[in-house]
Amino acid sequence: MIKSQLQQRVDLCFRQGIEKGFWTDAAADGYTIEVPKREGQGDFSTNLAMVVAGREKRNPREVAAHLIELLAAGDALLDKVEIAGPGFVNFFINRAVWSSVLPQIIEQDAEFGLADFGKGKKVLVEFVSANPTGPLSVGHGRNAILGDTISRVLTAVGYDVQREYYFNDAGRQMRVLGASTKARYLELIGLENGFPEDGYQGEYIYNIAARLKEEFDSGLQDRDALFFKDQARKDIFVDIEQTLQRIGIVFDSYFNEHTLYEDGLIDDVVQALKKKDLVYEKDGATWFKTTEFGQEQDRVIIKKTGEPTYRLPDIAYHRQKFRRGFDWMIDIFGADHIATVPDVMAGIRALGYDDSKVTVILHQFVTLMRGGKQVKMSTRKATFVTVDELVDEVGVDALRFFFLLRKPDSQLEFDLDLATSQSQENPVYYVQYAHARLYSIARQAKEQRVDIRDIEEIDLLLLQEDEELGLLKMMAEYPAMVAGAARDLAPHRIIFFLMEFAGRFHRYYNKHKVLGADPGLTAARLQFCRALTIVLRNGLHLAGLTAPNKM
Repeated sequence: MIKSQLQQRVDLCFRQGIEKGFWTDAAADGYTIEVPKREGQGDFSTNLAMVVAGREKRNPREVAAHLIELLAAGDALLDKVEIAGPGFVNFFINRAVWSSVLPQIIEQDAEFGLADFGKGKKVLVEFVSANPTGPLSVGHGRNAILGDTISRVLTAVGYDVQREYYFNDAGRQMRVLGASTKARYLELIGLENGFPEDGYQGEYIYNIAARLKEEFDSGLQDRDALFFKDQARKDIFVDIEQTLQRIGIVFDSYFNEHTLYEDGLIDDVVQALKKKDLVYEKDGATWFKTTEFGQEQDRVIIKKTGEPTYRLPDIAYHRQKFRRGFDWMIDIFGADHIATVPDVMAGIRALGYDDSKVTVILHQFVTLMRGGKQVKMSTRKATFVTVDELVDEVGVDALRFFFLLRKPDSQLEFDLDLATSQSQENPVYYVQYAHARLYSIARQAKEQRVDIRDIEEIDLLLLQEDEELGLLKMMAEYPAMVAGAARDLAPHRIIFFLMEFAGRFHRYYNKHKVLGADPGLTAARLQFCRALTIVLRNGLHLAGLTAPNKM
């Protein structure tokens, strides 16, 4: 809001400086406007003078003086402008300008913070894509929340977003699932069986086998593992869908891996690569010349058994994404995919597509902590903690909040004790409590029949406290924060904003009275709190969190 107004003003001065011969247009795209890191250096600062001076061999402070001369033509936006250090220009915004954000926030309400720079562009966000071999674990949970929140943020800035789950229902892991389920079924009907050495040992396998025994009794003993694989896949995926819906995630589409085989798309990719002389046979296997795309060594795409490696269907799947006409494709993967991503990108380029349209976000693993000790997890041995179990313990809001509490590429320690505590040490409680407090203020004002005037009738310049100014600045910055989180695919910024915003409000609430001041100031502060509520609620909803009225 305010920053964009200042940017327009500085851009205009830059063009005027070119006309007056102060500088050329060489620095047109090189300067920035940022919030200074230290107090007392203004509300914003630009490096324009230093960029111009660097490119034109000039004295930066002299260039800065010309910029100030142009700004001196004056507008109501600026209180003062100063030259600092080697040539930074610091801007101090007129206090009345900060108050002017309140009517805009109140008028826009739920739409405050939205943008349209993504309008007309189709985005496919692929996330979760967990193999249907068991319930969703906490690692899948982080993936799910990242993908869903990124989708929400991109939608908020105008993109046409489609959420997709890549349903991996082929390959060795699925065969192991079928063999494990059959072994448990035979065990339940009293027949000897050889349980696979690397089979899935979770209780959920027993549950699936028990369901089959109840439905078919002993009539399935001669069925092959493929039948049991299909039965287990169906049951497990129903469970996965229910878990996702429980945490507020609904997909727009599912893409089944087996269709790549059934429709001949796997073979089609191999033939396309062969025509480009990018595959060869060696040791009975088929190799892809990934070294021609910057890799240290070539990769096997078809094993000597005739079974494709995981790279090949991934390449075929991504080609289908391009064929479906998306402008931007975003993949959310766990860190264990780090070795496969370059191979898939090489495949995309080899097939003639622009891999810059694909963005891959690799998130680090989750460590659950309880009582200061790590909770051990293992999918095969079924000692893992599921998303459902985590929700049962901490709730959906805490689950979403904590999964967004770190950058995707940072290791995440999920403190179960902290997430379940009803105290201000718990960050999600701290943020939501701010909304409950704001709602309480509005409720008390109504109960006390306080004269709540229209904002046009209120003197907003009565909001003179430093804490009020700090919150006004944050509210003005909210749309830029949302836009930045979308451009950089950085959903954690929403959480960081909410935590700082809530902290500033709690300090304000503990120091200043909203109700009980003189009528004019009370009216101004009620509208101020109304705007605070809107920003806090919008931010919570953007992250998929609830905004409680009571706590």
